[in-house]
Amino acid sequence: MPHAIWKGAITFGLVTIPVALFPAENPSSRLSFHLLDRQDLSPVKQKRVNSRTAEEVPWERIVKGHEVSPGRWVIIEDDDFKAANVEATQSIDILAAVCAEEIAPEYFEKPYYLEPSKAGRKAYALLREALARAGRVALGKIVIRTRQHLVALIPRGDLLLLTVIRYPQELLDSSALDLPSADLESLGVTDAELAIAGELVRMIEADFEPADPRYRDTYRDELLDLIERKAAGAEIASPVTSATESDGEVIDIASLLRRSLEKAKAARTAEARAADS
Repeated sequence: MPHAIWKGAITFGLVTIPVALFPAENPSSRLSFHLLDRQDLSPVKQKRVNSRTAEEVPWERIVKGHEVSPGRWVIIEDDDFKAANVEATQSIDILAAVCAEEIAPEYFEKPYYLEPSKAGRKAYALLREALARAGRVALGKIVIRTRQHLVALIPRGDLLLLTVIRYPQELLDSSALDLPSADLESLGVTDAELAIAGELVRMIEADFEPADPRYRDTYRDELLDLIERKAAGAEIASPVTSATESDGEVIDIASLLRRSLEKAKAARTAEARAADS
């Protein structure tokens, strides 16, 4: 487990629960790439330069600043972020307990794990179980580094998961998109097509298992394989993109759905036979 990125307390009414915040994402699962000079494959460095003098600026001279008017800057020191609101930087203040289903998926941003200190274990378990039994998640606010976030505290087994929630102003309005209406008849959708589509959905119904091999990042595996082949001196063929259907092309959706349904049934039969063998 990586180091805690924040330490403070959850405030639940008059109850204070000391906790540490850990990232839930595994950074080593991502492939990293460096910028290289194609001429000799030397890594390219990015320099921090003074925009007026073009001179490189050493890290110890770099500060954060906010432009309050054109050309007028206010320097913000590290302690200033805490001084603005000391309590906000050290606590997760619970504001409400809401149904998780009421939070639209697009609001969820980034997950973290919350671990209690030894002194906070009982209160941590109490809050976790109270939320779980009520079928609710707690909404609160936390300051991480230099920014305040809206967060949801979600009970997950023995864990309280903290997920950053986007503020409404961070999301673009989807009403500008050209979307098909709910009037299926005007779109030419038939009852037969809807029935086949519904049957196809039922055929692929499954419980979500994160470890299911179907959900593995296969592109990462394939990219690693390509890197290994190139490192061994193999020639990599140029990719051939498949043709896409034009907007004017008439598509027989019913036929495609039937074929998809047959394929899904065949796959389910094969899975059943494999399980029996």
